[in-house]
Amino acid sequence: MDPRHKKILQYNRINIVKVLDPSKISGELLKRGIFSQDMMDEITKSGTRRDQARQLIRDLETRGAKAFPAFLECLSGCGYRDLADLLQKENQTSPHHPGRLPPVDLPIYNPIDIRRPDRVPGPQPKEVPLHPGESNVFPAPSPGERETDCRTRRTRRDSLQTYKMDASPCGLCLIINNVEFRQLSDRSGSDIDCDKLERRFRSLNFIVTVRRNLKQKQIKMELSSLAKKDHSGYDCCVVVLLSHGAEVSHNRFPGAVYGVDALPVPVQLITNYLNGQNCPSLQSKPKLFFIQACGGDEKDTGFEVSPDEVEPRPGGADDQMDAIPTSSSSDSLSTSDEPDARTSLPTPSDILVSYSTFPGYVSWRDTQAGSWYVENLDRILEENAATDDLVTMLMMVNDVVSQNSAKGLYKQMPGSFNFLRKHLYFQAPPGSRSPA
Repeated sequence: MDPRHKKILQYNRINIVKVLDPSKISGELLKRGIFSQDMMDEITKSGTRRDQARQLIRDLETRGAKAFPAFLECLSGCGYRDLADLLQKENQTSPHHPGRLPPVDLPIYNPIDIRRPDRVPGPQPKEVPLHPGESNVFPAPSPGERETDCRTRRTRRDSLQTYKMDASPCGLCLIINNVEFRQLSDRSGSDIDCDKLERRFRSLNFIVTVRRNLKQKQIKMELSSLAKKDHSGYDCCVVVLLSHGAEVSHNRFPGAVYGVDALPVPVQLITNYLNGQNCPSLQSKPKLFFIQACGGDEKDTGFEVSPDEVEPRPGGADDQMDAIPTSSSSDSLSTSDEPDARTSLPTPSDILVSYSTFPGYVSWRDTQAGSWYVENLDRILEENAATDDLVTMLMMVNDVVSQNSAKGLYKQMPGSFNFLRKHLYFQAPPGSRSPA
C-alpha cells in the first residue's frame, strides 16, 4: 500500500473504528479480492466490533496498492459515504510525500556496556565459590596460562555479569522451518539453513527439535508445548524461525512470521509464550529467538562509502527475498493476536530477538547456499563461541552481512532487540578452546 494511504488510515483510525461495522462491508471486500474468507474469519474472531474494525484497518495496510481505493468503494456502497468522503478528501489534499514512510515513535533505550567482565577496568568481583564436589566446566588455568588464555576463563555459575550456562544439556532448541507454501513462493535453500543451525546448536549442547512446514495454528501449538515443558534443569531456551515474514503493527517486537497457510504469527506473540509469566521454569533464564524472515517489503540500496571503509561481497546469483509481496490480494494476511496478548503480559526480560534484517526491509536468501544471515551466524558461532559472548558475536554477524550485495545492488542489515541482563557465553564444543 502507498505510504500516503497508510498514513491516512492511521490518522483516521479513531474515526473509522468509531463507526465501522466490518460485517457490513465484508461481502464487498471478499468480492473485490481484498481479503480471503479465512482472513475475514480471523477479523471476526478478534473481539468486539471496535476490535474487529481496528484489526481490519491493520490488515488493510498490508493488502497492496489497490486496497485503499477498493476500501473507499466498499464504504460508499455500504452506507458509509461520509467516512469514504472524509478519507477521499484527505487522499486528495494530503501533503505527505509518497516516497516517505510516516514517522514512527520508537522507544529510546540507554546504551548497554557490551564489554566482557574481564575487560572492564577497575576492581573485579570475586569468583563465586563452588560447593564441595563441584567443578568448573573449564579447569582453572595454571599461572603460566593466565596471561595468554584470559578470554576462555569465565565463571559458569550465575553471577551479576554472566548467565549460568553449564547445565548439561544446556537447554531446548526448537527450529521451525517453513519451506513449501500454499499461496506464496517456496523458500528454496531454507533446508540448508535448518541443517546448519541444527548441527550448530547440538554442538553447543542443546536438545534440538525440528518442525517443518507448519501452519499458523501449528506454530502456536509448538510454542505452547515448548512453554509447558519443565525447563528447571536447563539454563537457556532457543527458538529459530525460518519462514516468510512481513512488517506488522506492534508495541514491543516488530514483525511476523508466516505459517505455510500464509497466516502470520506476530513476533511479539512468539516471545510471549516463553516470558516469565507464561513459562515460570524459564524465569531469569535467557530466551533467545533467531528469525530468518523479511521484516517488510522495502529494499535497501545502501549508501556509498570509501572503498577502504568496507570490503564489498557480492551475493549469489540465486538470491531471493523472504518478503510477502503486498501488491497481490492473495499474499500478505491478517496480523491478529490472541486475546489480550499485547496488554496483559509484563515487560519482557532475559529475552533477545535476533532479526536477519532491519524492520521494514527484505531479507535475502540464496537458493543454493542458504540465507546470508544464517550462513554467517553459523560460521561465527563456530569460530567464536569459545571466546566471545552472544551480543559480541551478533555484532560480528551484522558487520559481515552488511557488506553483502544482492544482484550487485541491494543490501541487508541484521539487528536485535536485546533485553538480556547479563553476558551470555555458550558452552564451547570440546576442543574449541584457543588462546586469546
